[in-house]
Amino acid sequence: MTTATTPTASPAPADDPSITGPSWTPRLWGTLIVLCAAMFLDALDVSMVGVALPSIGSELHLSTSTLQWVVSGYVLGYGGLLLLGGRAADLLGRRRVFLVALAVFAGASLLGGLVDDGALLIAARFLKGVAAAFTAPAGLSIITTTFPEGTARNRALSIYTTCGASGFSLGLVLSGLLTSVGWRWTFLMPVPVALIALVFAVRLLPRPTEAPAKGGYDVLGAITGTAAVLLLVFTVTEAQGAGWLSLRTLGSLAVVATLAAAFLVVENRTAHPLVRLGIFRNGGVARANLIAFTIFGSYAGFQFIVTLYLQRLLGWSALEMALGLLPAGALVALSATRMGAIVDRFGTGRLLPIGVLALVLGYTVFLRLDEHSSYPALVLPSMILLGIGFALAFPSVNIAATDGVADEEQGLASGLVNTAFQVGSAIVLAVVTAVITAGSGGGESAGAQLDGYRPALVLVTAVALIGFVVAATGAVLDRRQKAVPAPVADHDDPSADPAGLRGKVLAER
Repeated sequence: MTTATTPTASPAPADDPSITGPSWTPRLWGTLIVLCAAMFLDALDVSMVGVALPSIGSELHLSTSTLQWVVSGYVLGYGGLLLLGGRAADLLGRRRVFLVALAVFAGASLLGGLVDDGALLIAARFLKGVAAAFTAPAGLSIITTTFPEGTARNRALSIYTTCGASGFSLGLVLSGLLTSVGWRWTFLMPVPVALIALVFAVRLLPRPTEAPAKGGYDVLGAITGTAAVLLLVFTVTEAQGAGWLSLRTLGSLAVVATLAAAFLVVENRTAHPLVRLGIFRNGGVARANLIAFTIFGSYAGFQFIVTLYLQRLLGWSALEMALGLLPAGALVALSATRMGAIVDRFGTGRLLPIGVLALVLGYTVFLRLDEHSSYPALVLPSMILLGIGFALAFPSVNIAATDGVADEEQGLASGLVNTAFQVGSAIVLAVVTAVITAGSGGGESAGAQLDGYRPALVLVTAVALIGFVVAATGAVLDRRQKAVPAPVADHDDPSADPAGLRGKVLAER
């Protein structure tokens, strides 16, 4: 096993008024804006291509089974390599990894907008997902090591994560507008934004100032862990066509289990693991990752259902649907500058259950769907609840996932929570698709479609409800821990004063 030196960004002093004070320096704001731009583009790309798929399929003559890989290729690269991306940021330097990955992201975006072959387009999407798998944890860990834990970090993370949520929500609107001009613009639009962000990142991102830290490359752990996640995402995506109980799917899942077991063995025995399993002894980190899995997975499934329902059953255009979902994204975007203060006042332990409960209620409202549902009665109240839910839950879960984690493992913590987001999205979406297909029986009538959408919505709501239970349990545990008084020495008990300090004080008197 080889060793490597790891330059890391020096964390800001806890008493530095330029960071902890109410007013940040222009350079500090510039750093945060650059990182937010990259996060916005990562999230934007997840949702923006969906509306353009029919146009892409028509022009490039792609079958439905091939067309799904335009979306799945990105998710495969993103979700499969996030852990490796997070660890690379810790070992190779967060600034260096971020800059290289952002440049690759811009190049892959340009390639995707210019190709005329379906296979090349899918390859470009995969490469773009790989780049995002390195920019996301590197960017998040730059924030958590630049801003000290507490008010400053909460404020920065709230702005950063709401930019990601806004990008995911607004991607639908932008896609509707750009696709009306040409689907290639959905790929080309991020290129100038990424290049501008790259130029400013070179100038603004903090350079490593601490003495290099020694670490090692867990090659075997990287191979087994990355292969397990990649194969899991691939299996759940392909299971829709092959069948969940097919020999191919069951065989793939068996291989996933074998790789995962091998990964755990390696991580327990290696001196420098890719994922230090002890990080999950931090209950807040473990709960945050499970909540991330449920909230992003449930929303990915919900968005898929809503897209089919509004366009196929109610006959909405892509742009009408995008504008109809806009209130959720607008609420998240408008809350960005205030969420830091809200988190400071109430804490993530209180905000997480409230936010996830709002998501559960938003999905529950949509269970009333029928073939004559109106926007004010069904879609609008659901979007408002989802906007409130994500505004509260998304920043809180990112803060909780990195709280109490040492600076040298911030890349790992960031990679873990982003992996939970992406793997949750892939798995829940695959199951939702299977439920819709089974419920509708392949029928195209309004009744058959509703028979598929309703049980799928129940599944989505149940997944979000699991997240609420985990968040509420965490809030109760946190409250109990805070309620336990610190042990006070009994001054009448000599055993409580082993150093004889009480006697010394009395003697001095």
